[in-house]
Amino acid sequence: MPAPIRLRELIRTIRTARTQAEEREMIQKECAAIRSSFREEDNTYRCRNVAKLLYMHMLGYPAHFGQLECLKLIASQKFTDKRIGYLGAMLLLDERQDVHLLMTNCIKNDLNHSTQFVQGLALCTLGCMGSSEMCRDLAGEVEKLLKTSNSYLRKKAALCAVHVIRKVPELMEMFLPATKNLLNEKNHGVLHTSVVLLTEMCERSPDMLAHFRKLVPQLVRILKNLIMSGYSPEHDVSGISDPFLQVRILRLLRILGRNDDDSSEAMNDILAQVATNTETSKNVGNAILYETVLTIMDIKSESGLRVLAINILGRFLLNNDKNIRYVALTSLLKTVQTDHNAVQRHRSTIVDCLKDLDVSIKRRAMELSFALVNGNNIRGMMKELLYFLDSCEPEFKADCASGIFLAAEKYAPSKRWHIDTIMRVLTTAGSYVRDDAVPNLIQLITNSVEMHAYTVQRLYKAILGDYSQQPLVQVAAWCIGEYGDLLVSGQCEEEEPIQVTEDEVLDILESVLISNMSTSVTRGYALTAIMKLSTRFTCTVNRIKKVVSIYGSSIDVELQQRAVEYNALFKKYDHMRSALLERMPVMEKVTTNGPTDIVQTNGETEPAPLETKPPPSGPQPTSQANDLLDLLGGNDITPVIPTAPTSKPASAGGELLDLLGDITLTGAPTAAPTPASVPQISQPPFLLDGLSSQPLFNDISAGIPSITAYSKNGLKIEFTFERSNTNPSVTVITIQASNSTELDMTDFVFQAAVPKTFQLQLLSPSSSIVPAFNTGTITQVIKVLNPQKQQLRMRIKLTYNHKGSAMQDLAEVNNFPPQSWQ
Repeated sequence: MPAPIRLRELIRTIRTARTQAEEREMIQKECAAIRSSFREEDNTYRCRNVAKLLYMHMLGYPAHFGQLECLKLIASQKFTDKRIGYLGAMLLLDERQDVHLLMTNCIKNDLNHSTQFVQGLALCTLGCMGSSEMCRDLAGEVEKLLKTSNSYLRKKAALCAVHVIRKVPELMEMFLPATKNLLNEKNHGVLHTSVVLLTEMCERSPDMLAHFRKLVPQLVRILKNLIMSGYSPEHDVSGISDPFLQVRILRLLRILGRNDDDSSEAMNDILAQVATNTETSKNVGNAILYETVLTIMDIKSESGLRVLAINILGRFLLNNDKNIRYVALTSLLKTVQTDHNAVQRHRSTIVDCLKDLDVSIKRRAMELSFALVNGNNIRGMMKELLYFLDSCEPEFKADCASGIFLAAEKYAPSKRWHIDTIMRVLTTAGSYVRDDAVPNLIQLITNSVEMHAYTVQRLYKAILGDYSQQPLVQVAAWCIGEYGDLLVSGQCEEEEPIQVTEDEVLDILESVLISNMSTSVTRGYALTAIMKLSTRFTCTVNRIKKVVSIYGSSIDVELQQRAVEYNALFKKYDHMRSALLERMPVMEKVTTNGPTDIVQTNGETEPAPLETKPPPSGPQPTSQANDLLDLLGGNDITPVIPTAPTSKPASAGGELLDLLGDITLTGAPTAAPTPASVPQISQPPFLLDGLSSQPLFNDISAGIPSITAYSKNGLKIEFTFERSNTNPSVTVITIQASNSTELDMTDFVFQAAVPKTFQLQLLSPSSSIVPAFNTGTITQVIKVLNPQKQQLRMRIKLTYNHKGSAMQDLAEVNNFPPQSWQ
């Protein structure tokens, strides 16, 4: 058989291929020749054939048929054969294939070989693809080599020990004696791998972490020698001595100093030296500074040192490299909760990043800007953020508008400023705002009695000839309907009043009705506003009657229904019209998700005047809600008793109670109660019956242990229990939601469902924001009626916003203590 071509010739031939098909043909031809050679047990060219096979494997072609040939090369006595064999084993084998176990004996022999390079090959292979079985068998040999005086073998043995610990953590103690003298080594390679090994052991074992804390002074000494030493060509990178070792030591110091005062105190000085002496003109220095900042922020460092770290991040923001700016913004976002004042000093630089061309930097800068907003800088920050909202890409508008709404609600210096800001957002990005923006603004306007004339005039001017921003048009229509008389009378004192006639106001609302840009919801607002004006205006009542009668035959069913009902008011109930359409009272806000007099139906807002419909005499339909709540695998589920007002019980209840997760909850959840406005629903005697005049809870409650119902992604939900004194069948569950992450969880909504043999009532939560770092909790009360004393089961649904993303999760709670239901 002729000698096979060399690897170099094969590479040259493959590179001449002009098409993929031609290359594939060459590979297949060569693979066939290699297979033939393997079948003939050709030892002469086995090494060459495996080398070519590895090259084909790197090109993406199958090479599994060469696995056993790699084992034969490993068993060879020639170093060149062993080198290719071990390389092939690392590329073609892994622990999922049993054939790799055949290597165990060869690796053991080579670990005890007289040649250090053969021992190095065996260590590299074991450290790359050794399975847990191989690691158990060969850990003793690795530990011996870790104690050898040969620095070449010690650095490879240290890395191999890291792999062994990852595969078999219980073998960690075997390597503990060998680690004592590793940090005394002068060789930088051994030092580097030793630090990697110590880091792995500290991360995996609290006992090891406590044991190695005594090495902090030694690590500090090594790091000080690195930054104070002169030029060393062997380890120098861009004028910095061994930056890789410096970064590794800083990471290990971060682990050792976390939650430990003594260790943190010992490393404060060296961290300050690294932060002040490291060159920042090269990327190598920036990498060391970044690790230094992370270490300072993670340990119990001095306040001055933390300010220094934040100032370093501030300098990063001025760097031309986009990656460095992004890293700085991300790090500042993590630290803004704990070092707010220090980050505030760099506010102008952070705001400048909003103008960056890179979308990732823009998003981080926007999130950090909102985190920096407080009562002192609200006006300046909102000015910058509104400018950003006006010019940013569509993908940012929704999050930016939402952030502005929350900040304005929390820190608004005056009601006029608050209203102007929200109107500016609706004018700029009305189609991107959340569903609850319209009802929230309506509630704000309603509660600001002294601003009614000013607001209706501003809104009237804002929508003249422009109906593109539908939420703005909806708010304007609502306000014109409520306060149209103030607009016509020109009572505005905050700015120069405009002269508007009743006909001009009706012209605007009629043009909204016929505009192609108006949605069905917007037309509903406009028609209701026109109807309200029949009690505010005196000269145009006949025109209003005509408009309402025209829409009695509209093809839009919702609009037609409103018009028919309003016609009935004119004809049959005219004596009641002024009372039914009188001005809305001040709305009381129960939750941050939306005002109580605005309801959400299928994700679209509807104004409160719809409640003028005659209430149905029979019980409310609940079949749809029951269908949606089949969560526990059967048809034995009961819906949550609704405690919030709704104008469409079936659809709104179905939307609230859809815990299957297939329907997006676009509207504000209605689980928060408004007791004064609960509709009269035909219900059996329930939880609160007879409880008001007697002590609510009995002594059994003190002995019911609490449970953790949910714990994931930093969110923890705990249940505590109490039993009713007057009705033993009632269990009162108090949920407490806490957040251990570094950022607040906003728009938090908790929902629950139970089997049909139970009845459940969900009361309003204490807040919708779960504070970060476990600095506070949300509490909410659930009342469960369990007349048959059956074991309690519950399915819960959690929705919230965290780090700019909408989160949603389902969980089942089955571990209720027996005392809570028996």
